[in-house]
Amino acid sequence: MKNKIIITGCAGFIGFNLAEKILLNKKNKVIGIDNINDYYDIKLKKNRLKILKKNKNFLFKKIDISNYKNLEKIIKKNKIKTIYHLAAQAGVGYSILSPKTYMLSNFVGFFNILELSRIYKIPKILFASSSSVYGDNKQLPVNESSALSPKNFYGLSKKSNEEMASIYSYYYKIKIIGLRFFTVYGPWGRPDMVMLKLINSFYKKKKFYLNNFGNHTRDFTYIDDVVRIIIKLSQSNKISNNFEIFNICSSKPLSLLYLVNTFKKISGDFKIYKRKFQDGDIINTYGSNIKLKKIIKNLKFTKFDIGFENIVNWYKKYNKL
Repeated sequence: MKNKIIITGCAGFIGFNLAEKILLNKKNKVIGIDNINDYYDIKLKKNRLKILKKNKNFLFKKIDISNYKNLEKIIKKNKIKTIYHLAAQAGVGYSILSPKTYMLSNFVGFFNILELSRIYKIPKILFASSSSVYGDNKQLPVNESSALSPKNFYGLSKKSNEEMASIYSYYYKIKIIGLRFFTVYGPWGRPDMVMLKLINSFYKKKKFYLNNFGNHTRDFTYIDDVVRIIIKLSQSNKISNNFEIFNICSSKPLSLLYLVNTFKKISGDFKIYKRKFQDGDIINTYGSNIKLKKIIKNLKFTKFDIGFENIVNWYKKYNKL
């Protein structure tokens, strides 16, 4: 009997890497759900899926999670042990331009996951939240008890997800773990993120604009570390409460100017265009992972320079440079 698992957002950056790792255990069957929207390069998403489809224990369903009936068809006929809910409309800047998109995916879609888990008695959910729930909190590093003050619709949607999950967990006894991701980076990453924008602008000879003159800081966390943490949290018997939130971060923030200078060491010098602060941006992200370390002992993180070089090498291979 296979251990049946749903991963929503399986064609996305984190969902793809998580599915690939979980499928290494032949006892697992992963049902991947994604709507393959065009928020960023569809070809990249399809190429991720091609890799996953090579595994006989992977089944893909093209479904929008805001469609309750289509989602129910999958959940109803499979005895699901765990849902890793990673599908959501991403992007801080885009949430200012198109808030309705976030309402459908991040509010309605998440409600559908919770409600169907209640009806079909799915015992465990791990879902993607975000460091965006903290807003521009001046008390750094932020921990799971810090004040939440999102400054854009994306952050608000994640804060609301946490509150919805807490209520469902309390009344229906579902084990739910919220994952407040900080800046996740690595091979197969999202092209709308600053790291891939930088690399792409260099190799495609496009202008790269560095917001806030490079003075933003980000708590970068490498994708392999993130996937390992998600799986260990899912398997841990140390989490006694039905509902818990964890910061998923290395707790070692770096400036975007450091990011640029690291790339220059790899690629050689090139011109960047510095500009002022952009609406919706968070100035600093810096999370505490003390709570996480209490659950996962000997927690280690990939050195940033190594992780960044891995991305550059992947980018060149993927684009056949």
